[in-house]
Amino acid sequence: MTAFLLAILAVLALAGCGSDDSGSGSALDEVRESGVLRVGTEGTYAPFSYHDPQNNQLSGYDVDVANAVAKKLGVRTEFVETPWDSIFAALGADRFDVVANQVTITPERQAKYDLSKPYSVGEGVIVTRADDTSITGVDDLAGKTTAQSATSNWAQVARDAGANVESVEGFTQAIKLLNQGRVQATVNDSIAVYAYLAETGDTSIKIAGTTGDKSEQAFAARKGSGLTGEIDKALDELKADGTLAGISQKYLRADASGAAENKSAAANRSTWDLIADNLWPMAKATITVTIPLAAISFLIGLVIALGVALARLSANRVLSWLASVYISIIRGTPLLVQLFIIFYALPELGLKVPPFPAAVVAFSLNVGGYAAEIIRSAILSVPRGQSEAAQTIGMNYATTLRRIVLPQAARNAVPGLSNTLISLVKDTSLASTILVTELLRVAQVAAAPTFEFFALYTTAAIYYWIVCFVLSSLQGRLEHRLGRFVSR
Repeated sequence: MTAFLLAILAVLALAGCGSDDSGSGSALDEVRESGVLRVGTEGTYAPFSYHDPQNNQLSGYDVDVANAVAKKLGVRTEFVETPWDSIFAALGADRFDVVANQVTITPERQAKYDLSKPYSVGEGVIVTRADDTSITGVDDLAGKTTAQSATSNWAQVARDAGANVESVEGFTQAIKLLNQGRVQATVNDSIAVYAYLAETGDTSIKIAGTTGDKSEQAFAARKGSGLTGEIDKALDELKADGTLAGISQKYLRADASGAAENKSAAANRSTWDLIADNLWPMAKATITVTIPLAAISFLIGLVIALGVALARLSANRVLSWLASVYISIIRGTPLLVQLFIIFYALPELGLKVPPFPAAVVAFSLNVGGYAAEIIRSAILSVPRGQSEAAQTIGMNYATTLRRIVLPQAARNAVPGLSNTLISLVKDTSLASTILVTELLRVAQVAAAPTFEFFALYTTAAIYYWIVCFVLSSLQGRLEHRLGRFVSR
């Protein structure tokens, strides 16, 4: 507990030193000097930022607008594709100069970043399945489950309406979950929804109502960058000569280039208050989701691993070959892909697994593949003569394993299995991609509207470290206890 408190104090101290550095040279001067405007965008958010399937080139409304603005500035664009949930963190880390990805103007964002004049205007709409008549307006979202990007302003609109918000990576995943019946609705910008309906002709969903919120999208830059003034001038020229309207018609089949005045900026929240408010929610997620998920998956994975290890050692060639194929598949494919296959792909075959069980299945299979080789090597480390001696006194195969081989192999397997468990605890953060609200997802949701990525992500890292430190301590005790089984 002392170490934990000291670590939290260190986070607060570092967060206090992490204010914006506006004393450095102007970003506008750097852009002009280099002749390059670095633009952060998703590249997966059609029709605003996506790869054209015909030529795989980055295309979209936001991409063309960024190119047109850069041309007015007399520079060229260099696009940096970044997942939406980390795009503002990357902007703060100077990975690019501006964000062009339908960034909605909000008071919180205005307080943290420089925002240009809007280059597209829409309204908030509620999307449901076509056969759902229970939702017709914002008030009907209370108690319902919606799918939203964690850092999207629409997530907060849904929460304010009383909805249970499941975080997803983007609009495409939200629609997928809606079609699968995993959520009841998704709230998004009318421009994105109309463009999706026009492109896909999807009749399984409908616009059930509006939120009453107008959305204005703008370029976002670091505070004090000096870029937005010149970008505003370029946007005014592009609106006057009809360029923006033409781009809008090309991708959205409507004119979404209307302008509006920015809202007044809001005050920043205290970093101390933000961390204090989220200590318990993050601890609760650790205790109720992260640790149980790791523990259940590890225990099931151990059972799988033991069976696979014994199959690998079997004299039956078919059985040994099957075990080898299993290990090869598990170790040869990313864990994230395994999660996506179980959660997003299996429903297409009629098998829909809830988030937590899906994560348990994926992690258990993954542990089984890696731990099998650890257990197999531990069994092989036991001198063969001991098995032969057991057989001479009448012990059968099962009894020899249980009384002679496995107790000694367990001591040799502990370090490797402990390392697997510690890795599993950290890997549980991937479960957030399939709607499991574990420790990292709680930190992401808290950071989304406040943009205090460093403080909250570091606090989450401390929680992970504490759990892993405790497991490492228990490992030493377990090794000492099992030491009595080892022949000397």
